[in-house]
Order: sequence, then C-alpha cells, then structure tokens
Amino acid sequence: MSELKIVEEAKKPLSMNPKKFALWLFIVSVCMIFASLTSAYIVRQAEGNWQLFELPPMFWVSSVLILLSSVTMHWAFLSAKKDNLEMVKVGMSITTILGIAFLVTQLMGWNELVANNVYFTGGNPSASFVYVLSGMHGLHIVGGVVFLLITLVATFRFQVHSKNLNLIEMCNTFWHFLDALWLYLFLFLLFNR
Repeated sequence: MSELKIVEEAKKPLSMNPKKFALWLFIVSVCMIFASLTSAYIVRQAEGNWQLFELPPMFWVSSVLILLSSVTMHWAFLSAKKDNLEMVKVGMSITTILGIAFLVTQLMGWNELVANNVYFTGGNPSASFVYVLSGMHGLHIVGGVVFLLITLVATFRFQVHSKNLNLIEMCNTFWHFLDALWLYLFLFLLFNR
C-alpha cells in the first residue's frame, strides 16, 4: 500500500511596500505626539491659571484651505489612476499652492494672536499650547509641502501614472492625514477653551 502524503502549501506572507510601512509608522508616531500634547493641554487646563481668548479668524481660513487641498489632492490621485496626466499636474499644482497658502495663513493667525496681546510666553499657558500645537502641525505641513513638491516634480517628469502610483498614493495618504490632524486640533482648541 502506498503512503498518502499531504503537502501543505506555504502561506504567502502579508507584505507591504517598505516605504508605505515607514509612512504608516511615522503617522502613528505623530498621532502619539499630538495625543500626548492634547492630553497635557487638558491636564494643565484643570490646574487653573487658564486665560480664555478667541482663536484667530485666520485659523478658520486655513481650515478651509486645507480642506480644499485635500479635495484637490484626491482629485490628482484619482486622475493618476485613470492616466489623466494633465489633470494630475493641475491637481498636484493646486494642492501645493493651497498647502503653502495654509502655512501663510497660519503665520497670519500667529500675527493676529500677537496683535491681540496673546504671546507664546507671559504667564498664559493656554496661549503657549495654541502656539505649540499649531506650530508642531505647521512643521509637519512643511514636510508635507516638500512631499507635494517631490510628487509634483515626478508628475511633470511623467513618473506618476496608473502603473506607478506608489509615490502619489503615499503623498495622498500623508496629506489627508495632515488635513485630518489639523481639523482635530482646530476643533479641539475650539471646544476646549
């Protein structure tokens, strides 16, 4: 009698592009940083000596700009999937301009704070937190704008298309994350006065 051998097929391991994996690790670490900062805000607020002030109107403008930039980023990504390369260029260009405009309006918001005598230092911890939260986010936006510029250059070199979506997909993910992070911070600051 012959022996019946059962051979199991090797299971294919789950895999992810290493650059995408690194991006997701970075996003998680940024989430942890901002979770700790907003937790510190709540703890410090409970201790007293907390002065109330209005958030600068420019923060509303910057919120609209970053929302619009998320729309144009997604449009560029969808256009790349369809090989509509001219629309990818337009979408990436508009997104980059809106990203830079977001940074400018954030700086204008800081100028509004200073004009209202709300300074980073000076005994008002609530003001310090607004500067730290918006400033830390601004630093990440600078990184996001650099990512947008790299993707924009690749787009004009015809390196972004339906057969090569990795770069624009990662840029899309990171930009949407930065958008969601700002909306979280803005709403947090609005409702935790």
